[in-house]
Amino acid sequence: MTESLYFLGIGGTLMGGLAQLAKARGFRVSGSDNAIYPPMSDQLAAAKIKVFEGFDPGQLDPPPDRIVVGNARLPRGHPAVEHILNENLPYTSGAQWLGEAVLAGRWVIAVAGTHGKTTTASMVAWILDRAGLEPGFMIGGVPSNFDVSARLGRAPFFVVEADEYDTSYFDRRSKFVHYRPRTLAINNLEYDHADIFPDLEAIKTQFHHLIRTVPGNGLVIAPAQDPAVEDVLHRGCWTPVSRVGRPEDAPAGFARDSGDVWHARRGKRDGGAFDVARNGETVGRVEWSLIGAHNVSNALTAVAAARHAGVPPETAVDALSSFAGVRRRLDLFAQKGRVRVYDDFAHHPTEIRSTLQALRHRVGTQRIVAVVEPRTHTMSLGALRKDLAHCCAPADEVIWYRARTIRWDLGELVRKSVVPATLLDEIDAIVDRVTRPTRRATHVVVMSNGDFGGIRQKLEHALGDA
Repeated sequence: MTESLYFLGIGGTLMGGLAQLAKARGFRVSGSDNAIYPPMSDQLAAAKIKVFEGFDPGQLDPPPDRIVVGNARLPRGHPAVEHILNENLPYTSGAQWLGEAVLAGRWVIAVAGTHGKTTTASMVAWILDRAGLEPGFMIGGVPSNFDVSARLGRAPFFVVEADEYDTSYFDRRSKFVHYRPRTLAINNLEYDHADIFPDLEAIKTQFHHLIRTVPGNGLVIAPAQDPAVEDVLHRGCWTPVSRVGRPEDAPAGFARDSGDVWHARRGKRDGGAFDVARNGETVGRVEWSLIGAHNVSNALTAVAAARHAGVPPETAVDALSSFAGVRRRLDLFAQKGRVRVYDDFAHHPTEIRSTLQALRHRVGTQRIVAVVEPRTHTMSLGALRKDLAHCCAPADEVIWYRARTIRWDLGELVRKSVVPATLLDEIDAIVDRVTRPTRRATHVVVMSNGDFGGIRQKLEHALGDA
């Protein structure tokens, strides 16, 4: 009889993606979450997966063969968790199930780091797909080239976004220790996840654990200049290392460096075109719709990872020229007259600055208005408030949204802002402000890692059909 799986927290990107992989593997799949929204609700419906909004013990009668427990909003004390424990039902974490049921025996290409994981993993998956390798993937977003966040694919290759957030209420290790990559890309490393990590050193320790899982005949891809990543590598690395960045910036004398250095040259200032060079030799030119120095770096990392999987750099570069990006990454969704409105999944001050700087290079002196909800645990707790005060510098104006979850005085962001700043706590007031007719070309960037109180739908309605 086919094994049954129940995914607790199925509406999240990771858990919903895992449910789709399980369905493709032939399991009988169901699950629940507090609320399930598009695009995940659409993906689950397309996969014919039975989902429930809200938990009821009857959903586990008869008991499934295994319950896969997510980590979002599922602590001890949650009714579902307490029911599972009281009834002695078999359970595991999402990351552990992925590692054991899907990744075991496959060539895992993992993309880790504070920023750019989703985009870089999507690039790698697209390159391998264009090369005819039909990779599987598990990505924390929806790549525009695929329209799904997860697929089983064909062995051996599987691309996974390797998150450092903890695994579950019963496993406080980072998710990525379950993935056992053969190819590991670390984009960068900064302090984040203030709700579970006390400082950057604690995050470095988890990345060191990840490095210890990469085999000696694998590959680690690391930035040429990132002190935190360098510190992790010097704690112990038993695998060859390739670098992303200018050759003159590559660390001298690091024992495991393989000699490969990937860098960009002859690029447009906005990142819309650039040459890809390997060890000083140009292998091709990328011309695409994406912008920003951060995406150029993501592209170089993706080309390096794909080459380790056997894809010629020329093929990888050609594939990137048709890469369409990831939803909610500077995603233009509405416009009227001279006003253009974008949705961006901003979760950290560094990403906010990088996105706004990229847009500034693209639009020149045209007006940019950043509308920011500091919603992540790290930002809502105020752990990065000094960085937040300056991260919107590339914009002409910033509007801060004060949600009820904010635990500190956002007024200091207005007082310390280097550009004109406003603090608002009503979504309708924000919509009214940014949709007023203007004679000046204006780019409004809505920045949040959540639904932002339904602001996207309200803006679409206020501006009319795009």
